[in-house]
Amino acid sequence: MKNKIAQRRGYLFALGAVLIWTGFIVVSRLGGISQLLPNDVIAIRYATCALLLLPVWWFKFRFNILNPKIICSSLIGGIAYASCAFRGFELAPASHAAVLLPGLMPFFITLLSRIIFKDQIKRSSWIGVGVITLGVFALLGQNQSSSTASVIGAGQLWLIFAAFFWALFSVLVKHWKISPWEATISLALVTAVIYLPIYLVALPSNISLLLWRDVLTQAFYQGFLATIIQMLLYVRAVHIIGPTSMGTMMASVPILASISAIIFLNEPSSIFLATGVVLVSIGSWISYAPPRINQEQFNALRKY
Repeated sequence: MKNKIAQRRGYLFALGAVLIWTGFIVVSRLGGISQLLPNDVIAIRYATCALLLLPVWWFKFRFNILNPKIICSSLIGGIAYASCAFRGFELAPASHAAVLLPGLMPFFITLLSRIIFKDQIKRSSWIGVGVITLGVFALLGQNQSSSTASVIGAGQLWLIFAAFFWALFSVLVKHWKISPWEATISLALVTAVIYLPIYLVALPSNISLLLWRDVLTQAFYQGFLATIIQMLLYVRAVHIIGPTSMGTMMASVPILASISAIIFLNEPSSIFLATGVVLVSIGSWISYAPPRINQEQFNALRKY
């Protein structure tokens, strides 16, 4: 009975992480089409997150934040990822981001794990990568007859780069054995310390009191929900239901985010988009699908 209750809690945590990640795509696009610049959204995201996590680091963890591996991973997962992602959200529809960001992450993680660290990749992951690739090509085919093809195409390219940098960050965190809390705290603090002075001195900005609703929305969602709360829910879900089940649930993000973009942002739908969403979701699910076991392995497991 306790195990069933724990499983239900685990899936509730997983559902919360999925919904927040879905909302992140919609809210980020809202920031992209608002009067805020991508530089502003990045600054709001990491300033808020750093202020919230600085006391956590100081009073609870106090790990060496100047560790070269931590700084390197933070620059990749923080400044590099955010600079590409929020530029992409400014130019491309949220429905496209729903395909490219969560869809290409397992694609790049698989490739980078194999190329950089020579990891053994299971067959299902390669099959998933192939299906995801088909989905991305299906989405890219949508722009051939569009009058805004160059703008949307540039946005898609920025989103592809963002997916690459987040995948690289994920692979480095795993192989350098950086804990979830260390990754989250260092990502916020290192990015804030390096990015904010550059932003204040050299980068264009459009923040004003007239945009206080946009600023508060981005601060709450980007700096609190999408970084801290989602991470806690994700880690708790992984501990209870396992990474495979969590990864399988995350495969629903492209579908949910695309539907949300069409409903809440009034974005157009098309056969190209629908095909891309379905293929990327299936490919992500295949990539995380648990391996099949034979009868002998099943009998051995039953002894436990």
